[in-house]
Amino acid sequence: MNVLPTLVGILLFAVVVFFLVRSRNNKNRLLSAAARREKHAPKESISPRRLNSRGEQIDEEVHDSNQYEDEQFDSNIERVVEEDLPSNIIDSSRQVNDLNEQEKTEYEQRDKVRDEHILSLSLLVEDLFDEEIKEQVETDVEPEKEINEFESSSIELRNSWIEQNEEPLNEHASLVEQEEIGSGIQYLDAEAIENDDIEQRLEREGGKTGEVQISLTWDDYNDLDLHIFCPSGERIYFNNKTSECGGELDVDMNVRPTSDNAVENVVWIENAPSGKYKVGVHFYKHHEKDGTTPTCEFRLRATIHGESRDYSGSITHGQAMQMVTSFTLKSDTTS
Repeated sequence: MNVLPTLVGILLFAVVVFFLVRSRNNKNRLLSAAARREKHAPKESISPRRLNSRGEQIDEEVHDSNQYEDEQFDSNIERVVEEDLPSNIIDSSRQVNDLNEQEKTEYEQRDKVRDEHILSLSLLVEDLFDEEIKEQVETDVEPEKEINEFESSSIELRNSWIEQNEEPLNEHASLVEQEEIGSGIQYLDAEAIENDDIEQRLEREGGKTGEVQISLTWDDYNDLDLHIFCPSGERIYFNNKTSECGGELDVDMNVRPTSDNAVENVVWIENAPSGKYKVGVHFYKHHEKDGTTPTCEFRLRATIHGESRDYSGSITHGQAMQMVTSFTLKSDTTS
């Protein structure tokens, strides 16, 4: 007579244990995914608080609750929402050439802090090639086997560098991410855009196209790197080429100095997430080949659902990562 209640009790206990174990496993999976995202996202312990266009700290709770009022009524900030934005874009960052004199001075002060920061972290890349390799690389004709060996050696050296410097590089990226002003100068000259060969370079390197695509080009042997700060909080760059939110760095050039008409490309082929995208450019390595100088001019194109915006800029070896531009992609449900 007492067996049935005992069996019922055991059964209930087993059910409770089962659900507790399953809940813990699900939690562990979520924590694991979050940890992977966190590895390539700014850390609160090292990240400055958010900055407005004047570089002033913004209280997060106030910023969230009053964002619309700030953008509409703060005459000092004068947030720009341009009439010619692509239809899928809610807003786009102001660029440095949009600022008045006082704002430019304040921007330059913040930029100086970022330059000092990258120097303090000792992130300037030492020469990745010894003299013998450099002499062979710079010859006009190289056997294919030697090229492949040097390519592999260069990648190994960069992997070794990032193993030692990933944490300070992430720290620097988290500082740069706070900037709300884009350093790139937007250009709308139809003739200049028409004569740009970004598409030809992408086709040559097998670059993909998609809903959101950010492409960087430059015309010397230096190694520039795209850093895309995703809506998910991840950062896509050469050490994190694919993101949980579907982005991919599919073209990464000049680890060794192979081209003086280089291109890099980050793309979301489909299902690009809504939210804010920030586009950074880092001068990773100055290659002293064929008179290549330590100052590099670049062009950048952001294509969102087939509509493009073009920017130009320059960066010098030893300079902080540049936040070239940012934009906010609205969701399909946004009216």
